[in-house]
Amino acid sequence: MVTFGHSRDACGDDWPLVGRERELAALDAVAAEVRSGRSRVVQLEGAAGVGKSVLLSTWWERNKQFRVLRARCHPLEREFAFGAVRQLFRPLLAAVSETDRARLLEGSAAATLRALDDAAAPEPLPEAANVTASTLRGLDALVSRLSRRQPLLLAVDALQWIDQPSLRWLVHFAGRADSSPVLIAVTARSAEVRRLDPLHAELVRPANCHTLVVEPLDIGGVGQLVRTLWGAEEPDDAFCAAAHAATGGHPLFVRALLHQAQRSGVRPTAPFRDRIPTVMLSTLAGEISHRLCQASGEAVELARALALLGDRKPPELLAAYCGTGRAVVLSAAQDLRSLGLLRADGDLRFTHLVVRDTVLAMLSPEELGAGHARAAQVSCLSGRPDEEVAAHLLAAGPVHGSWVLPVLRRAAGQALHRGAPETAVTYLRSALHQPLDDAERARVLLELGTAASHYDAALAISCVTGALEELTDETARSDALGVLAYSLLLSRGSRTDLSNVDRKIAALCDRRTADSGTADRELALRMGALRAWMEFERPSATGPAPAPSPGTDDDQADRTAGERQLLAIRAFRALRAGLPAPYVAGLIERASVTLPAFSHDLFPLHYFVAQTLLYLDELDTADQLNRHLTREISGRGMELLVSSLMLYQAGLALRRGNITEALAAAQSAVDQASSTGRLPYALTLDTLRIDALLAQGRTEAADRIAGTHAVAGQAEVAWERPRFLMSLAALRIAQGNPRAGLSLLRECGHHCEAAGTISPAMAPWRSRSVAAHLALGETASARTLAEQELDLARRCRIPRALGVALRATGLATSGPRGLDLLAEAVDVLGSTPARLELARALDEFGAALLHRDDKRGARSALRRGLELAVGCGATVLTARLQERLHLAGGRVGRAGGAGAGALTAGEERVGTLAAQGYSNKQIAELLVVSLRTVETHLTGAYRKLGIAGRPHLAAAMAAADRSRRGSGTTDS
Repeated sequence: MVTFGHSRDACGDDWPLVGRERELAALDAVAAEVRSGRSRVVQLEGAAGVGKSVLLSTWWERNKQFRVLRARCHPLEREFAFGAVRQLFRPLLAAVSETDRARLLEGSAAATLRALDDAAAPEPLPEAANVTASTLRGLDALVSRLSRRQPLLLAVDALQWIDQPSLRWLVHFAGRADSSPVLIAVTARSAEVRRLDPLHAELVRPANCHTLVVEPLDIGGVGQLVRTLWGAEEPDDAFCAAAHAATGGHPLFVRALLHQAQRSGVRPTAPFRDRIPTVMLSTLAGEISHRLCQASGEAVELARALALLGDRKPPELLAAYCGTGRAVVLSAAQDLRSLGLLRADGDLRFTHLVVRDTVLAMLSPEELGAGHARAAQVSCLSGRPDEEVAAHLLAAGPVHGSWVLPVLRRAAGQALHRGAPETAVTYLRSALHQPLDDAERARVLLELGTAASHYDAALAISCVTGALEELTDETARSDALGVLAYSLLLSRGSRTDLSNVDRKIAALCDRRTADSGTADRELALRMGALRAWMEFERPSATGPAPAPSPGTDDDQADRTAGERQLLAIRAFRALRAGLPAPYVAGLIERASVTLPAFSHDLFPLHYFVAQTLLYLDELDTADQLNRHLTREISGRGMELLVSSLMLYQAGLALRRGNITEALAAAQSAVDQASSTGRLPYALTLDTLRIDALLAQGRTEAADRIAGTHAVAGQAEVAWERPRFLMSLAALRIAQGNPRAGLSLLRECGHHCEAAGTISPAMAPWRSRSVAAHLALGETASARTLAEQELDLARRCRIPRALGVALRATGLATSGPRGLDLLAEAVDVLGSTPARLELARALDEFGAALLHRDDKRGARSALRRGLELAVGCGATVLTARLQERLHLAGGRVGRAGGAGAGALTAGEERVGTLAAQGYSNKQIAELLVVSLRTVETHLTGAYRKLGIAGRPHLAAAMAAADRSRRGSGTTDS
């Protein structure tokens, strides 16, 4: 029979670490990298009891250079918001002085304490979208300050049981802390690793993490343990081999077997090898059960309480669960300790997880549920944290009582406060199983939908739609409609429920007027904003709204959020109707003054501001807005909104003409969606990708993307569809089928007209038709469409739109007037951020000059266009410009441009930071882009500068910059 020794616990704390030289050497190597100032992640993976935790703790005890912060995850704590994070940092902050604590939390105290301090949770929340982002940044700052004092080891045991918010922070920090001396070391059971969890996969992927698989001991390791136990007596090899065969080399089993063998009078010699029993987990479980049968009833009840309530719970709580007094609990604990089931150090903890698992396995499912239900009630009455009570409620199954619903809702609120929406959803789903009246159920459904909208639009839509059926309070209905509209915006695929939502919004609006009280007026404005979004998102659902006229809203107030929403909507409608840009810009500037953080209450204010800035060509302001929003929601679990912002970044890059950057940002959006299976605005994403790929001449890749979207038979037409039709037409024209392209562009024009989209900044389908008409010899049709767009562009006064229309009209017009139009296009586009459009205009202007035999002028224009095209990464345009420059008698370099002048804006920003010594991860954090984008830009910069890598970057950029400032354009 195998027993646990009284002098040694099952974890083998008194046993030496043997047979782990390889693992210790690997940890030493990783530690050396960390001490040199580089953050690293290491994972120890192996079966239960194989010695992962002992290996890690033994290693750090030998390496005093690290400050060690440790967390041990527990199955009951998987739904805790930042539970593991609190284990890591609470003891540290409790041990330091108030002065040192303030220094460590300087600038981020509120955000950090939100995650670490239960007492901080009831305080008023900051802006909703700021919660998790500020919490993660606060934790990042705390770790960075600690690591500057001393290299830091964050040790997390049993990663398979970690709560999602803590795991998200580890991933967040590991991806941004390349230059901090921090080692994240985790242990995980092989059989229980959450391989389908995208966050877990990201933390331990080979590019980020060095994984050590902790294997059972070999015969030599077993022999070392035999020598340790029997002292001077040299063990026989056959005995060691038999012990290894009986245990499979599993350290926990080996120690248990050897201790029992010694107690039974066995010697480590060949004659005794046949007396070695086979030890497996079932053997140990049987021994534990046998020991419990020898214990008193109070000791057995305490063992069950410890197994259910978890480690290190106060004796008073255990006494309440057991229905006894504190003294009885302490006496029972001593009984369990004498049986080798509790640790000898006085902690109320089992000697090993195997003991806990065995105790729980002895309970029937009914007993287990009843035990957790009792644990929940006792914990609630004892004033334990709501999330601890909620964990037992989740494990117990249905538990009824007037106290249950408030606990679950408070726990959900705390989880959202800390920035853990998935946890909040889990609690609120459980709350729905309580006996609720219709009003209570509707409120819980609304709370559930609000939490789900952070990361699961489909769930949010389902919950909020259900809530709307029962909600009677109009403010609550307004909140629900805001969440529903936002979730529909970020849902994947066709949003066919918009007509129904619009009817609900209209019904609510009908009961409120703008002349009512302040609260009612704000509600009416908010509902009006949602209807405006509906009209834009699905024109066929509501029909186009009339465009505002200049002067009609000059006295419109901008004091409240509702008033600013109204201004943003008017600005967007005016933009779409082709009204003058200065008028639109004035409206949007007033709408976005002190633009608050994103929240559902403000939707769709940010949406209309962002779209208007994009088409006004205010790209720097749009980029600032995008970065601001990205920082706010970073790490919050709002995967859908993150994907949308990446998509917006891709659109900004493409409008600047940065083809490589646009494709990299689009790929980041695809990668983001691949981890969640959801991608909002997939059609817009593929529209951008098709345009970028066509600029690179990759028609086959563009055609594969286009083939995933059906064009015909659309019952509803969203604003995405006309844009996609323009890109699909460009693809067909590039494939040599101008007729098909024109057909698609005419369809696009029909949809734009039906929706009231007149502005050529948003729908330049006429100018895109010009080249196809000319290819078919239809010059008159080309000129008519080009003149129409030019007239609209002169009225809307957006320089990009005007420049594009001038280029198209110049292309369709022969003689001096055509040349003058092309020259004007070059002049107009030169003042815009539209570098690719300028390169196209220079191409056509140079070709026209060459046609008039003005080779000198042609060379100047073509060379300038070539430099821009190379910098943009526009392969097709580069090749055409090179050919025309050659015909004009100009010299064509290998890359068509050289030095820093050929770098895109993204490449120059990244290259400058890299030259200053920033790491790739730091650059990604500073610029709020993906690591892949940084790497892409650096690769492009190295190629264009003609250098091998980062060591030569600073000198190359400085030399190219000096050359660019000191030389003018020369003619060949």
